[in-house]
Amino acid sequence: MSRTKFFQSIFPPVLLAVSLLGIYASTLAPGLTWANGGSDGGDLIAAAATGGVAHPTGYPLYLLLARLFQLLPVGSLAFRTNLMSAVVTSLGAMLVYKLVTRSLSPLQVGQAWLAGLVAGYAFGLAPLIWSQAVITEVYAIHAFLVILILYLCAKPEPGSMIDQKNLDRQRGLVLGLGMGNHVTLLLLVPMALFLGSFHKRAFPDRSARIEKSWFGNFKLDTHSLLRQLLWFALGLCLYMILPLRALSHPPVNWGNPVTPGRFWWLISGDLYQGYYLQFALSGLWEHIQAWAALLLQQFGLPGLILGVIGLVIFITPSHLYLLSIWTAAVFMGFAVFYNSPDSYVYLIPMFTSFAIWIGLGVGGLLNQFSARFPKIALVFGLALLAYFVGCYVTHLRQVDASYDYRAENFGSEILSAAPEKAILFAKGDQAVFALWYFHFALRQRTDLTVIASDLLHFDWYQENLKTTYPALIIPDPFPWPATVAAANPLRTVCFVQYVDHTEMECGGLIESP
Repeated sequence: MSRTKFFQSIFPPVLLAVSLLGIYASTLAPGLTWANGGSDGGDLIAAAATGGVAHPTGYPLYLLLARLFQLLPVGSLAFRTNLMSAVVTSLGAMLVYKLVTRSLSPLQVGQAWLAGLVAGYAFGLAPLIWSQAVITEVYAIHAFLVILILYLCAKPEPGSMIDQKNLDRQRGLVLGLGMGNHVTLLLLVPMALFLGSFHKRAFPDRSARIEKSWFGNFKLDTHSLLRQLLWFALGLCLYMILPLRALSHPPVNWGNPVTPGRFWWLISGDLYQGYYLQFALSGLWEHIQAWAALLLQQFGLPGLILGVIGLVIFITPSHLYLLSIWTAAVFMGFAVFYNSPDSYVYLIPMFTSFAIWIGLGVGGLLNQFSARFPKIALVFGLALLAYFVGCYVTHLRQVDASYDYRAENFGSEILSAAPEKAILFAKGDQAVFALWYFHFALRQRTDLTVIASDLLHFDWYQENLKTTYPALIIPDPFPWPATVAAANPLRTVCFVQYVDHTEMECGGLIESP
């Protein structure tokens, strides 16, 4: 391989991934963290480590991948799971590079590597993307899978039917498995399957093809569509590991999904469906303005302009063009109408599409300049690259999780102060999930009984408590903290929560509602 080819094809994406991984490592949460909206981390880590079932929608793919990283002989259990987010996001940035450089026209080959680097750093150093790369959450893998789907659906037509069949399998399987990480990937499925089955026509001569419109150059291949649907269904079968895991009665076992009704309750996210469309239409414009401001925060005004240029001027009608627009539109729509406190994270696929458009905009501009002013084009491209790399400085304080020891300190304080064989009633996700991490995943203070007060009204949780703590008496039919405490009079009762600081009160009872 020549030095030029090595520099343009291999060195830039490797440099991109390694440098981003180094940045993420320097800002990675050292253990369990609540930084960057990561309060669910304790639940995900504990479910992965104990063979359990995480909160709805179960996240089977995430749990399997997290368990693999948890086997690494480095750092704490939480650190290893945090590390997975960093590695996956770095690989996602590399895939953005590949997608952009492959999408540029042959006339832009000389500038493709530079445009790809700009897009990769724009993606990897966007504060929302970066914030999820340094904690335990499902959104780093979610972003990677979105990019992978864009890559597979924008892939050039294979040279043989065997290649096409393999590509169909890959597309369908990734879509199905991706649903096992986050169900909102369903929003991509219709367009991805359609475009994946939309293949070039065979024309007898070149002139006949030129006369056709872009859509006229393609036809729908029903065999390809059926093949993708089959592999999509196969990927969805990953959800069947959730009832299998539940059968072993793990301590973290949301929904205990061993019956069809409970299984559907879990994977449909029934617990959170109340957030959807729960706001006045008069506030819709405010939501849109907030998300527009967040977009500007990710890439700055130069990035915003470059993304629009890439989308409107330089991107050509293609599978990538259609699917990237679809991705941005449907996920923005979902984020706007899903009125949860963390709905902004659902904009990550939209920002991913925008980073790709930035790369295409840079490539188009460099191509325009390089014909007459090659040196100016190079300087301009390097200046844009410096701008996006320089965003490291401005975004660092927003996303750095390396300083956050709140969850670790909370867990240590509670477990060190709790009386022997006490019953701990924990309230709130931060307190509950942190205690699950220390108590179940790390197996600390096994003499204690940890009860999530907010889950006591679920029958599956009552069953879970009985299997996890056989000596604990759970009164029927509607247990509350006060009735559970009364049924276990020889045990000290403590009430635990975290509201800006650790709170634990032992010895008192809370009245039944």
